[in-house]
Amino acid sequence: MSDVYDLHIDTDVTVQLSDCSREDAQAVFDVLDRTYEVEDMTAPGPQAATAPATTVWTATFDTAGGRHEEAGPAPLDGMVGAVLTGGYHAVDEVEKVLARAFDIQSLQSVSGDQETEARLLLASR
Repeated sequence: MSDVYDLHIDTDVTVQLSDCSREDAQAVFDVLDRTYEVEDMTAPGPQAATAPATTVWTATFDTAGGRHEEAGPAPLDGMVGAVLTGGYHAVDEVEKVLARAFDIQSLQSVSGDQETEARLLLASR
C-alpha cells in the first residue's frame, strides 16, 4: 500500500447532510458506515420538540479503513442534500458508494489544489 494511505493523508472525506429528516441522515450515514471507518461523527440524535429551521449532520470517513461491505439501495423519505469534501480520489470513492445506494444528482463540484468539494442531491432508487 502506498505511503499516502499508510498516513491517512487525502483519505478522509467530510460528509455534511442537510435539508433532510433525522431518519434520512441516519440512513445515509449507515450506508457509509458499512463501508468506511468513521473518524468523527455528529450523529443524528433525538429530534428536539422545536427543531431549528436548518440542521446539518456531519461525519468524517476514512476511505482507507473500514469493512468495505457492499451497500444495497437504502430508502429515503425525501431528498437529502450532501456536501463531500476531501481528496479527489477519496471523494470519488464515496460518491461511488452513495451511487450504489441512492439516486444521485450532481449539483456542483469545486476543485482546489489538493481537495475537491462535491454537492449532491440524494434520493431513493
